[in-house]
Amino acid sequence: MTLELKDATKRVGAVTHIKPTSLILQPGHFNVLLGETGAGKTSLIKLMAGLEPIAAGQIFMNGVDVTKLSTQKRNISLVHQFFVNYPHMTVFENIASPLRVAGMAESEIQGRVEEAADILRLRPMLKRRPDELSGGQQQRTALARAIAKESTAVFLDEPLANLDYKLREEMREQLPELFAGRGAVVVYATSEPEEALMLGGHTALMNDGQVVQFGVTAEIYRAPRDLVSAQVFSNPPINSASVIKRGNEIHLDTVASWPVAGKAADLTDGPYSIAIRPSNITPERKSQTQIVIPGTVQVAELSGSESSAHFSFDQQNWVSLSPGVFPYDIGKTYPFFMEPSKCFYFAPDGALVA
Repeated sequence: MTLELKDATKRVGAVTHIKPTSLILQPGHFNVLLGETGAGKTSLIKLMAGLEPIAAGQIFMNGVDVTKLSTQKRNISLVHQFFVNYPHMTVFENIASPLRVAGMAESEIQGRVEEAADILRLRPMLKRRPDELSGGQQQRTALARAIAKESTAVFLDEPLANLDYKLREEMREQLPELFAGRGAVVVYATSEPEEALMLGGHTALMNDGQVVQFGVTAEIYRAPRDLVSAQVFSNPPINSASVIKRGNEIHLDTVASWPVAGKAADLTDGPYSIAIRPSNITPERKSQTQIVIPGTVQVAELSGSESSAHFSFDQQNWVSLSPGVFPYDIGKTYPFFMEPSKCFYFAPDGALVA
């Protein structure tokens, strides 16, 4: 089973919500749509699921053109971030509902529902109604319905967004196992880069209604095609700035400079942009190759065992993210240590060059 989009486009009036998009999505791994809220992830899922009309292009499932087929005829499942279950039905009936609509024999329905319930640890709750369940149990019910249906394509639209942190982490680890070996194309939308990395598989980076890069998740994280891709695949936001290469040095305004190394040594002299992830800027020196950037802290946050600082220097606003607890004073200037070897270099047109 493959799911292929050929120049699929969505318009609402004169406004294009999804620009011509071509993708081939395969089973056997997660296909992640990663982008900020409003990037077009949900709109693209609705196109693939047949929930919204396509303005141009085609959609194929296993080589069959389904562009004009209704959602019901595409054999798909859709799980939202909101707990969409029938309130008047028990958990068993909710999981069984698409199977009954398909006219399946009751004996087969019983087996499929119980199998899905066991996978998602819902067996003791099969006689309960949704209002008797926790949020996590309700979402597991929706996932069980998708598994029991044995769809050819499963669309998960930020399904963990409304769960508490502990359950979200647990479900992230379980999801790839839940759909492993089922032969379905699984498409998972998220706004969290960390979640995309945890799920692995392939990722389509989305920005302003278009896919800006698609490939093996770990590979596009390590080598974003351009500055836009690097920005999409970073949370906190990736730090960027204009630099000048002169001879054997890179100059970041008058704030700092460092010797060129690696692929950057092959660049011709001139202007470039750099981008560096917040985790590669620390409040303590980690190596002798780091360079110092004095920054005035504007916002400081402590999240679990990590500290982040939003700091400014020479009209730039950057972020540092480090393990440990650092008691920053707002408005105070601190030395921040940047590792130049972790920088991405982009040409004036935004393309990655080193």
